[in-house]
Amino acid sequence: MSPELRLRIISGVILGILVLATIWAGGLWFRALATLIMVLIHYEFSTIVGAPQKTPLANAIGWLAVLATGVFIMTSLPAMALAAIAIGAAGAAFSGLRSGAGIWSATAVLYAGFSGLALAEIRGEGLFGLFAMLFVIAIVWSTDTLAYFCGRALGGPKLAPRISPGKTWSGAIFGAAAGVAAGIGVALAIRQGGGWMLPLVALALSAASQLGDLFESWVKRRFGAKDSSHLIPGHGGVMDRVDGLVFAAFAAFLIGNVLPLADHASAADELAARLLGL
Repeated sequence: MSPELRLRIISGVILGILVLATIWAGGLWFRALATLIMVLIHYEFSTIVGAPQKTPLANAIGWLAVLATGVFIMTSLPAMALAAIAIGAAGAAFSGLRSGAGIWSATAVLYAGFSGLALAEIRGEGLFGLFAMLFVIAIVWSTDTLAYFCGRALGGPKLAPRISPGKTWSGAIFGAAAGVAAGIGVALAIRQGGGWMLPLVALALSAASQLGDLFESWVKRRFGAKDSSHLIPGHGGVMDRVDGLVFAAFAAFLIGNVLPLADHASAADELAARLLGL
């Protein structure tokens, strides 16, 4: 085993344990993790697109918005967090367009802000939030693992050769199947059965996870970056590790807030109650 692979395995195991521990703890612990992920994503995304140099004012506005969003996430004020993201993105877009540098700073605010907010809201505070987060995590990890190994083993037509040459349709299909199986498995482990929409939503979250992976690959290729950063030994940056997770969390957050179920107040309760039959 090469030293690089050993380092990758060790850091991956440590990160996995820490993430699962904070998911289990929930509350302030997980909100802190979601906020940290948001801040690091904004730092990495802004660095990749060169926002500090190209649009310093828009970048500063973005940082103010992200920090304000973090405060609102930590204090469980999702509506205020959403407002901070929207206002910050609008301000960064206005400043970026005036300078001729485009809306990349605004994109960084939206991507990072919704990452932190969606993760925090899906986990929530109680037992339903734990179930919902485990549901999302199981789908994402299973999708990513099977897509990688089956894609390498089976090969075949490329999924998006101009964006990520290593990804194949065979990997995407087997990854999606694994994600659906994992989602159903979590539902069965929590309760015998689950909502009739369970396989469809698990498939949607798996597809969102793969879309998130492609989006990050496109951004890195667009700006000539190999990794989002070097913050995680052997793995690159935070974006490299959570690109699929945050897109799946976006999708789960939208599902949890769009599906009407008046008896539950939070996105986590909504998702768990509707999809897992609770």
